[in-house]
Amino acid sequence: MEPRNNVTFFILLGLTQNPKEQKVLFFIFLLFYILTVVGNLLIVVTITVSKTLNSPMYFFLASLSFIDLIYSSSITPRLILDLLFRDNTISFESCMTQLFTEHFFAGSEISLLLVMAYDRYVAICKPLHYLVIMRQRVCVVLLVLSCIGGFLHSIIQLSTIYGLPFCGPNVIDHFICDMFPLLKLVCTDTYVTGILVVANGGLMCIILFLLLLISYGVILHSLKNLSQAGRQKAIQTCGSHITVVVCFFVPCIFINARPAKTFPIDKSLSIFYTVISPMLNPLIYSLRNSELTNAMKKLWRKSYYIKW
Repeated sequence: MEPRNNVTFFILLGLTQNPKEQKVLFFIFLLFYILTVVGNLLIVVTITVSKTLNSPMYFFLASLSFIDLIYSSSITPRLILDLLFRDNTISFESCMTQLFTEHFFAGSEISLLLVMAYDRYVAICKPLHYLVIMRQRVCVVLLVLSCIGGFLHSIIQLSTIYGLPFCGPNVIDHFICDMFPLLKLVCTDTYVTGILVVANGGLMCIILFLLLLISYGVILHSLKNLSQAGRQKAIQTCGSHITVVVCFFVPCIFINARPAKTFPIDKSLSIFYTVISPMLNPLIYSLRNSELTNAMKKLWRKSYYIKW
């Protein structure tokens, strides 16, 4: 169905209109994106190549890094180019595409974080049955279900906004095409639509966040049954997961789980979970995981010797 509107393109106001600030932000976000690509690629390659990192936990971690890489690449390059060339126009079709990819990968990541929490629960609370429960086929099915969840979330968001009429203003006070800034430009009553958007995005964030908190609460409660070494290792692993969950979910819930209105702080919070979080995830996981760090060192040494 073709959208009933007179708007063929939008103008993204971005983060700032100050040329000097734009130059500074260009170099900052370029550095962030390079670190994001290098960090996540390093984790994916290390886990894929290493023969020791073959547990379900590392399969999901490699999947998370791959999703972070694609998620960041669907947003950050456009932001960098807009800061460099100051051409903030985006076609209606490109805007809808960005909206779909953004919510698809964000929804997939949220679902995958819940799967990773379940994996840690089984590993810590049912260690004798871990390899039976989390066999390879089950891991693949859980990953596919995470992607399906992200796809359903994204397609609902897209279908909600796509058929609405845009008949006048086309200036989006944001650096990306997102639901609430787009709803401000719709020339019809969006009260019911806003409720649907909050129910789809905000409710999803809240429910999954609560499930994650409950699962990690159960895991931490069960640590008393482990040895000192096992308890320390479990705390390090769960600490990494909890840090990633908090960094991603807190700004996500603030933006999506509220009435369909926009606030000046929204752009800063969006930067946190679209740009900064995908960059920090590799650091959080690698610095707190000695097995992964050692595998990276071995891979680095091996590639160095092959080169020379």
